[in-house]
Amino acid sequence: MVSFERVFEVIDLPVEITERADALNPTEIRGEIEFDKVTFKYAAGDEFLLSTVRRYGSMDHVATALSGDRPGGEDEDQLWHSQARGNALERVSFRVPPGQVVALVGPSGAGKTTLTYLIPRLYDPSEGVIRIDGHDLRDLSLKTLSAQIGMVTQETYLFHDTIRTNLLYAKLDASQAELEAASRVANIHDFISELPEGYDTIVGERGYRLSGGEKQRIALARVILKDPRILVLDEATSSLDSESEALIQDALKRVMVGRTSIIIAHRLSTILAADQILVIDRGQVVEHGAHEALLKLNGLYAHLYQTQFRKGAMGVEQRL
Repeated sequence: MVSFERVFEVIDLPVEITERADALNPTEIRGEIEFDKVTFKYAAGDEFLLSTVRRYGSMDHVATALSGDRPGGEDEDQLWHSQARGNALERVSFRVPPGQVVALVGPSGAGKTTLTYLIPRLYDPSEGVIRIDGHDLRDLSLKTLSAQIGMVTQETYLFHDTIRTNLLYAKLDASQAELEAASRVANIHDFISELPEGYDTIVGERGYRLSGGEKQRIALARVILKDPRILVLDEATSSLDSESEALIQDALKRVMVGRTSIIIAHRLSTILAADQILVIDRGQVVEHGAHEALLKLNGLYAHLYQTQFRKGAMGVEQRL
């Protein structure tokens, strides 16, 4: 009875994202994205604000930074500060032309994931407007947004069912040939073919029978099968082995061709390949531009490059 009560309680929750009666259903989406002075605040009391981030490294340095007595002058004062704040995003404005790749970088808690959640309308902005091809997201049908936006996050969502069913979730009428073609692009077909039951293999609850890299490649195959014009990717591969990481990175390169892509970047190679880089800090776009131009500013991006991305620079340069 308690379980039934909980289920009905969830079912009875009011719908937060609603569709207008005259919602638009464009026959073709080019993939232009525009944020126009977007502010967003999660609907929660002050007690749910982000807590102070304790960063790994010199804890004495961080402690002094948080206390206000920070060594290193004004630049250090700007780089080491808490991400705790009221608004998750504050008057964010930028434009992404169709087919471009945009990399989002910034400290943990800066608002990168929140920004990506607003694109498929998982939430609506508190203020400002988000547009796709010049249309306010709130004027488009939810079916259009669902069909034209594909997401692959750090947390891969797989159902306790077969690999085939998990892929068909993106396109119910897909043929076996289409499933295999998408899986090949995602570098997962060979693995699936070697399983005793192939595409009819049960993945287990949340995909627990598969490794992290295998789950992420199946999630990529699902997005490829969907064939959206806009991709939203959190390409974190830090917890994967080097072979899985290489397979996923190779798959990502092919998936992004001809699509507008918004990527929370964790690798220098992704940043260098981006058409533009948005540096997010405390819910605001504080810097934007290409890699070399941002380094010359000697601001937050330069700091992140030296502390997070520089260790991969030599390998990237060798590959380039």
